Amino acid sequence: MVRFCLLMLVAAGVHAAESGVDIDTAASLYQAGQVRAQVQASLGAMPAHVRQLFAADGASKLSEQQLAAVTAAAQRGFRIDVFEPPALSALAANLDPASVKKSLAFLDSDLGRRMVAADVAAAQLDEATIDKVMTGALVAASTPERDALMNKLERASQYTESTVQIFLTMGQAVATGTATGSGMDAIAVTDRARKSGEASRAGLQESMREPLRRYMSYGYRDLSIADLKHLLAFFESPPGKRYSAAYIVAMSAGFDAMGRHCGEELGESLRELAQAQMPPEGMAPDGSADVPPGEAPGPQPPSRP
Repeated sequence: MVRFCLLMLVAAGVHAAESGVDIDTAASLYQAGQVRAQVQASLGAMPAHVRQLFAADGASKLSEQQLAAVTAAAQRGFRIDVFEPPALSALAANLDPASVKKSLAFLDSDLGRRMVAADVAAAQLDEATIDKVMTGALVAASTPERDALMNKLERASQYTESTVQIFLTMGQAVATGTATGSGMDAIAVTDRARKSGEASRAGLQESMREPLRRYMSYGYRDLSIADLKHLLAFFESPPGKRYSAAYIVAMSAGFDAMGRHCGEELGESLRELAQAQMPPEGMAPDGSADVPPGEAPGPQPPSRP
């Protein structure tokens, strides 16, 4: 989920009123950054991650059949064809011609191409290697100067903040989609998910910053000190800030769409499972004959408001 975010958010000074380019122009940046390859690399693991989230929720206590429905819904929801239309639209809406021109020039430069290649290679690491990198079990050679530059790059780019934003956006989208698909009150569920996400944001950022810095450092391990200084200069420049801000909005839009689609698929599946498990008419839940009303009076459940 965090492996494709190496073009990051620095939104200061960006004004929506100045935004807007056509889809073809946005697509040229999307292709130059090889965004599809990076996003696709993260999608294969999403069904297992979504299942783990539901399985770890002690309040839901889903059955194995329900958890299988979670996995299937995630497979249908987290697809590149669901991600790309809203992501490209958001990217186009938040760019401007001047930043596109200069960002394309950077991505087409030797350093830009090597940075993108490093991004793709990091995105395609297997899960076991990523875990080792983020826990510090696998590290690249470094120096105090290099560490200081990576810290500046992570902070200046708001890399951790942008990754947490995508994580929270996706979680809220899945919750909203599930409520919509299962016929629940989607507005109330969305509000609860939003409040829960905001309450956990600071803690997530604090706990994820160091692992993500390790991941970022490992991904750029073959870039020189001079390369890192030029990267930092680009991300701190007005075109770099504008492109990075548009990029993170695009990522959020794409993951929101996939999360909602996954949730809607899941909500529908869970509703169908519940209906299939209802006893036939005239039968009690345990399979015995239902007792006609009035023959064996007893306590009745309270009426729903």
